[in-house]
Amino acid sequence: MFRKNKTKIAVIGATGYTGLDLVYLLSKHSKIEIINLCATKNLGKKISLFDKRIKKKLPRISSVKKVNWSNIDLVFLSLPNGGAQKIIKKYFYKFDHLKFIDLSADFRITNHKKYFKTYKINHRAKDLIKYSIYSISEFNKNKIKNYRIISNPGCYPTSIQLPLIPLIKKNLIKFNNITIDSKSGYSGAGKNIEKKFKHKNLYNSTYAYSTKNHRHIAEIDQEFSKSTKKKISFTFNPHLIPTFRGILSTIYLDINKKSSLKKIRDELIRYYKNSPFVKILKLNNEIGSGNVMNTNICEISICQTRVKNKIIIFSAIDNLVKGASGQAIQNMNLLYDFLETDGLK
Repeated sequence: MFRKNKTKIAVIGATGYTGLDLVYLLSKHSKIEIINLCATKNLGKKISLFDKRIKKKLPRISSVKKVNWSNIDLVFLSLPNGGAQKIIKKYFYKFDHLKFIDLSADFRITNHKKYFKTYKINHRAKDLIKYSIYSISEFNKNKIKNYRIISNPGCYPTSIQLPLIPLIKKNLIKFNNITIDSKSGYSGAGKNIEKKFKHKNLYNSTYAYSTKNHRHIAEIDQEFSKSTKKKISFTFNPHLIPTFRGILSTIYLDINKKSSLKKIRDELIRYYKNSPFVKILKLNNEIGSGNVMNTNICEISICQTRVKNKIIIFSAIDNLVKGASGQAIQNMNLLYDFLETDGLK
């Protein structure tokens, strides 16, 4: 699609870890124009004071009240859970040209009762859930254009679904007793990490938490159920590690008798042949989050174990990029028929 004018963007929640990565990446995108950078604090200040990587001259930080909604095409919302739904509810019907990409969990769970159970927040835009799509970019390249509200997935669920969803659809793995062990840099907990976690020596140690009831479990359950009618039984064990960014998910599972390590890898290669941000490594390849830091890439390695028919799949992403801001821009690119890689190379 040829677009003469640049797409006009507002970023609400521009000074958090995710917001700053989003602004940095958007500042390099040739087809958009940033009109508003919004926050509740530091009004009037330059965004470059918070992230030295941002070299482009951009609007100063302002209140949401300063946004001229008629002049905006797309709004990115990088807010605490509960914040995006209020703003979207207020403007969705008033400005029918306006599109929203929400980086919080507000539209990830399609059942508002499960949303309340998971996040302990009453959903204030229940009527708008049907107008939203949960979008891991690789799974929604054709469908995303039909929606005005794009729900960006969580970082852990992105690293887990990219390797598993294609295998679940092809019935190449056993659906019982899947163990998912994920380790994330502490930026995943946001700038208020010390209020959320009281663990001693938090920045210098590995910390396991929320093994039974992590809030991303509801999201993973929901998306697995879309891929198969069979029950999938899994445990999810998250950890914070003493590094700023990056996720490495380690997935232990059993393969079906007719499957094999090679078939697993071949199916992932086939599924992602037209996906520039998913890289399937050689069998039994060593892997770490270092290769994908500050990129929108997910690296996947399939490895053999000592136990017959049991394999390990490793999945590495940057939690702030492919796990959040980069995927949000990838979703925007699909939404507006830009090149999928625009602003993300």
